[in-house]
Amino acid sequence: MNIICDTTSPLRLDLFLNQKLNISRSQALNLVKKQLVKINYKIAVKSGILVKPNDIITLSRIIPNECVESKSDIFIQRIYEDNDILVINKPPHLATHGAPSLKEESLVDWLRANKIQLSNISGEKREGIVHRLDKQTSGAMVIAKNNISHMYLSKQLQNHTMGRLYIALIDLPLKDNMEIECNLSRNPKNRLKISKTNRLNGRYSKSNFFKLLLSKDSKKEMILAKLSTGRTHQIRAHLESFNRHILGDSLYGYKGEKMRIMLHSYILHLEHPNLGKMSFVADMFDDMRDYLQNNFDMERVNEILENLSNNKLSFSI
Repeated sequence: MNIICDTTSPLRLDLFLNQKLNISRSQALNLVKKQLVKINYKIAVKSGILVKPNDIITLSRIIPNECVESKSDIFIQRIYEDNDILVINKPPHLATHGAPSLKEESLVDWLRANKIQLSNISGEKREGIVHRLDKQTSGAMVIAKNNISHMYLSKQLQNHTMGRLYIALIDLPLKDNMEIECNLSRNPKNRLKISKTNRLNGRYSKSNFFKLLLSKDSKKEMILAKLSTGRTHQIRAHLESFNRHILGDSLYGYKGEKMRIMLHSYILHLEHPNLGKMSFVADMFDDMRDYLQNNFDMERVNEILENLSNNKLSFSI
């Protein structure tokens, strides 16, 4: 997991970890002692070392339970929190909410275990959940901590003013930047899938896809997906409609090596109920970053991610 230092001046590493991860300074020291922290991809040897603005702080793996005070077996980074909302970086392999077939802990279970105040207008099983990410998809999610915030955020989803930018790794490069606008509905031949349809009972959907970087062998590509609507499996179904597949997404046609679906919600734009427009960046997890490290020019990847974070792009989003 990577965190970009967003302080305005240098700050001690233990203080930075204390603030960003909501842990004590002694716990931050423990992370450094266990060599779990890197600064700009080099192991941090002292907890008092200064981190500077735009430094990349890496937690080399999921933090073990003894390093973090938690009432759950899951560790989730809190990107931002106040009395109205909580913005998190959801790890992969974590379902948003429970289901009869789900045996492991869900995000809602984690929220309850950590006694986080939640809205309840979506019902007990989906407390606080304004929008969801697929189980294998990682990245930025906003949680409503009260019903007023929930309704305020839900309205933004309905009128498409909540912005979501995803990083995806696909198995065949795009020919050009493109926009997909169509109706989606449950696939009649496979009820697990959502597909493009001409049926009137389909739901309107719109996505834009932007080329970012080819892999070293030019066979794969890192792309940006911008959602204007939030339908189930929208990015996956839209890509399949023109014969592109996210790496690891065997349900939608990927036939390569087995891995989790390489899709990450990187940036979330929203209007806070009281504070106005806000933007949040969720750093990639190690599995996705490791794949990029092995198959893409990592210097270019980091440059692109920094430009995305700072909204310095050569195309309009």
